Order: sequence, then structure tokens, then C-alpha cells
Amino acid sequence: MRLADVLYENGEVKKVGDNLQSEPHADLIEAEGMLLFPGLIDCHVHFREPGLEHKATLESEARCARLGGITTVCEMPNTVPPTVTIVALADKVRRAEKVRGFDFHFFFGVTEAAHLHALRELWTGESAELRRLKKYCCGVKLFLDHSTGNQMVARELIDDIFAACAKLHIPLVAHCEDPEINAAAAQANKSTDISAHSLMRPPESEASSISFALEKVRTHGTALHIAHLSTKQGIELVRQAKKDGLPVTCEVCPHHLLLLTDDYSWLGTRGKMNPPLRSADHLKMLWKGIADHTVDCVSTDHAPHTIDEKNALEALKAPSGVPGVETMVPLLLSVVAGKWPTNNQKRITNYELRITPEDILRLCFTNPNQIFSLGREEISEGAKTPIVIIDPAVEWTISAENQHSKCGWTPYEGWNVTGKVMQIVGS
Repeated sequence: MRLADVLYENGEVKKVGDNLQSEPHADLIEAEGMLLFPGLIDCHVHFREPGLEHKATLESEARCARLGGITTVCEMPNTVPPTVTIVALADKVRRAEKVRGFDFHFFFGVTEAAHLHALRELWTGESAELRRLKKYCCGVKLFLDHSTGNQMVARELIDDIFAACAKLHIPLVAHCEDPEINAAAAQANKSTDISAHSLMRPPESEASSISFALEKVRTHGTALHIAHLSTKQGIELVRQAKKDGLPVTCEVCPHHLLLLTDDYSWLGTRGKMNPPLRSADHLKMLWKGIADHTVDCVSTDHAPHTIDEKNALEALKAPSGVPGVETMVPLLLSVVAGKWPTNNQKRITNYELRITPEDILRLCFTNPNQIFSLGREEISEGAKTPIVIIDPAVEWTISAENQHSKCGWTPYEGWNVTGKVMQIVGS
């Protein structure tokens, strides 16, 4: 990043340089001391439409995302109906095209052979309509265990999916949890407290599943992206895989970077997500993975549910998932500022960590843009990109009242943060 003025006209960066405010007919936005980013990318969201519009819609969550500096998202297939057919993808694209000023891409789900056949047709079809729809498809999502939407893949199909994605050069994103380990842990659990959710989906489950997926990469050469990595074992497996030259990338989420199992005591079911909250030793290793570039992306896994759904009478049956697309950037900006975000609960903070604005650009734009071939442009002359203007010094408090997801709540209620999106120029 560098100090510069930007001349922006009709959605395009015309010039980047010094003293450009003297250009005739230019409207001046005074942004001294501000950070300018291209519209940022969240490569893992659940916007719930179609079928679950009582939780969220493409329109409501796109608005929420823009207020958080995000203008491009990769949306997951576990809607109703799931995005496992060309017809379902076409329906999502039709809905997305009604949302102005936002860039949607969609993952295709595969749980059975018919879905894999549809994927091949989408990727190789020559009709104008198939080519149009393919431009909206950013990859395949594979659930190696059940999560929201119950889209766990049939075990006997996994090799075929890895092979097809390798042959057709399709990014494959995996939710890595081991169903047998999770089932055994759930069977052994006798507690009804929400904190048992982390015991029922233990770290060993993620590590076992990542190891399984990496073996498939070794066999087929598939470009694999590990979703919402949450454990120190997972980080080490990905780190070694990269050293071995495997085409593997990964993402982590703010809730796994900032929340701990101890936080169930005040979060309750609002802290329930898959994979679950972990202890401090895992959290520290995720930050180390960011520092040494083992972690490629930070994404939100934005997954809204209504507060009534979250307040289920049986805590362990509450749906998993938290909203986060509006809070990701200010939470990261707080770490940039050296002011660890907190709600003043008794918690481990700081870890002597600092990240930079360049890290945010790398994690929330450059890498996801490249991994999923999204075609977005950085701020440079001739680029057609929205520009996000951020004041890195503004201190404010996150609350449900100043958040805009349709679900109406945030797991970061009362958290003090530093850095705020002030404006987005362009669509």
C-alpha cells in the first residue's frame, strides 16, 4: 500500500497518483488518513435464499456485507432446494441478478451421482446458457460430515468427485469433519450443556478428515481448499501439505480466531457453529498460521439463524451458525490497530499479535480472488472495482442495533473495535 490520490469515474479507476483533486469536474472525497481497499471478498457465506428467507435473503445479507466492506461473496449450496442441479443454480443466479451493486458467486453441491453428472454438464456444456451459468459457479462444496442442510456426500462417490474436479480444473472446497469420530463423541456425551457441542465435534475429527482429504489430493491432484479450519492439528497438516507441494489452501473464520470454549458461558447457543469453538491453544496456532502464510483466507462462514431458533429449549439441538459478514473487517482492523477486540469479558487477549492492512488485502481479497478465479481487480489505473474507504482510527461498539443481518443479532454484542467502513464508492 502507498499514499496516493485516486481519480474514480463511472465505476473505473482513472488515475492513481498525487494531487488528483485538481482534476476538473471532480467531486472531492477527503480521505486523508483513511485506508482504501478494493471491494473485499468473503469466500464462504450462507445467505439462505431460496427456502430459508425467514433467516436471511440475498438482498438483506448483501446490504449487510457492503456495510462491512464486502462486495463479492461465494455462497454455499445448502439452501432449500440445495444447489445441486443446474436448475437450482439458475434460480440462484436469477435471484442474484436482482440485487444491484453486488457480486455473487455460487458453489455447487454434490452428494450423489446425479449431482456429479450435472456438474460435468455445467462445466463442459457448450450452450450459451450453460456458459453464462458457469461464470457464476466458483467451485464445488463437499461436506464430509453432516452440518446445516444435511448434505454429507455419499462415501463411495468421493474419489469420483476429486477426480472430476482435478480433470475439469474446478476448485473443491471441503467441510472437513470425520463422521465416525463425531458420532462416537456424540454417543459418549452425557451432558446437555451447550459447551458439550465442542466435545461432540472434537479436534481429532477435523484432523482425521483433513488427512483423508489430503490423501485424495495426493491421488488425484485436485486443487483443495479447506473450509473454516479450526484446530492446531489442521494447521500443521496444511502447512506440511504445502511444503510437500500439494495444491492445498485453507481459510479460517473470525469466530475461531477470537472466541473460545470458555465463551459458551455468556454466549450460550449463540456460540454454536460447525466446526465448534476451540480452546486457546488452537486459537493461537490459527494466528500463527496467518503470520506464516499457511492460512490463505479469512472468511466468515456467515450463517444466520433467527434468535428464536437459537434459543431452542434443548441447547444442543439449536442450529449451528453465526452471522459475521458485517463484523469481519472491523474485527481484523482492531488487530491491525493493536487494540484486541473485546467485550471486556475475562478472556485471553492480544497474543502479542499485529497484522497489517496488507494482510487484510491478502486474506480478504488477493488470495480468495485467485483461488476461486473471481476476476476482481485491485485499485490500479483502468480497474473496474468498488473502492472501500475505511477510517482505521474510529472506535465503536458492535451491537445488534448497529448490525444489519436479517437475523437481528451478533455473537460480538458489546465488543469494542477500532476501524470502521465509512463509504463504498462504485457498485
